[in-house]
Amino acid sequence: MIRKTIRKAQRHLHVARFLARGVFNTRIPLLAHIIPMRRCNLSCAYCNEYDDFSKPVPFDVMSRRIDRLAELGVLSIIISGGEPLMHPDIEKIIAHIRGHGMICGMITNGYLLTPEKIQALNRARLEFMQISIDNVTPDEVSKKSLKVLDAKLVNLCKHAYFGVNINSVIGGGIANPEDALVIARRAVQFGFTTSLGVIHDGNGTLRPLNAAEQRIHQAMKKIGKKSYARIHKFQDNLALGLPNNWRCRAGARYLYICEDGLVHYCSQQRGYPAIPLEQYTLADVEREYSTKKACAPYCTVACVHQIAAFDNWRKPQHLDPVPSVEPTPISQDLRNPANA
Repeated sequence: MIRKTIRKAQRHLHVARFLARGVFNTRIPLLAHIIPMRRCNLSCAYCNEYDDFSKPVPFDVMSRRIDRLAELGVLSIIISGGEPLMHPDIEKIIAHIRGHGMICGMITNGYLLTPEKIQALNRARLEFMQISIDNVTPDEVSKKSLKVLDAKLVNLCKHAYFGVNINSVIGGGIANPEDALVIARRAVQFGFTTSLGVIHDGNGTLRPLNAAEQRIHQAMKKIGKKSYARIHKFQDNLALGLPNNWRCRAGARYLYICEDGLVHYCSQQRGYPAIPLEQYTLADVEREYSTKKACAPYCTVACVHQIAAFDNWRKPQHLDPVPSVEPTPISQDLRNPANA
């Protein structure tokens, strides 16, 4: 218990430094999202971010990418996939990130969390974990269910030194939206934070919530501990299918690095600008900081929303369809992590 309390205090201090640097230094990326493995052990119908065959990116390749992100001044890294816990060197990747003094978080489906794995993540000094739970019982849309994962939550409550957020979703074909309330209440019982995502469908398209989903969305705002994922009102407009007026800083303050080592705007805009990370410079950061993204009004990517909150009041943006560095095609060679 003492060790868990110390880790919590250290996390709060680390986050405070992150917030301070984010407010006062606009020339550095705040958050990078890295993919060490595109393969997943599940196949959720609404998800377009996984496959069932990819090999893990070798640790030496991942370590070089992390080193490059540190050179760019990145303050925090989120690891996701696919399913990152399938990577055989995931603890080494986390430890390498923390060795640079960066905040390290992970998004996982939680299926592979055992007491031993949780202890290994503790030793690697993981700071935050988000688990996505979509329903109470598995169905054809999603197998990320409370029925399967409840025992994993018990283990996390007993053993984890890192912060845990439970994210449930609404929209995108989820059959029983009221399950989000059950999931959130269970998360609160464990002392975890909770969040709700308004999700796109399998084609990445946002659809307005129906009347029942709207009621669930409003009820979720009143439940339990609120995480960093509730710092703004983006979702209120998304739930209604309305656009948001904001300044997306993807490619600048937020970087998405795919398994091929290319920098993209986000998970839903893979292919833009698609510049290899080793060639990405602060000049690219400055260009994308000022570039208006046509997809922004209906964006559902919460990580990008959160980072944009630092700068939404700052420098206005303009459309710049031609990047100063020509995008690199995702070739067959680049798809082989061994050649990355």
